[in-house]
Amino acid sequence: MADRGDGRSRAAHGRQRIKTLTQAALNADVTVEQVDTLLTELGDTLVDLNRSTSGLDVTLERFNETITRIDELAPRLIAVVERLERIVDRVERIVGLGESVVAPWAATEHVVRGALNAVRKSTGL
Repeated sequence: MADRGDGRSRAAHGRQRIKTLTQAALNADVTVEQVDTLLTELGDTLVDLNRSTSGLDVTLERFNETITRIDELAPRLIAVVERLERIVDRVERIVGLGESVVAPWAATEHVVRGALNAVRKSTGL
């Protein structure tokens, strides 16, 4: 701007500059407050996340311990199942043997009952 010699141009320019600088300072102050609020909230969020992560770490450790115990228990469970299978096989053989022993008696009983029924019918009893 050209100086006209009356000082108005410089004074107006100076006031405008002060207004602009004041507004910039206010805007910067608001921005700093917003960033401060954001950082505070972010800090709270990180504290909550840290707590959650710690809880998850504890849960995963317990889960890992449980899986380890299951892995250690599996061979013993397999051994128990194998023993039970052998017992079931022996019981099936005993039942089969019992059926073989009883089969002739059942056949004899059937023949005797048939004979008795024939005698009853022929004698009228």
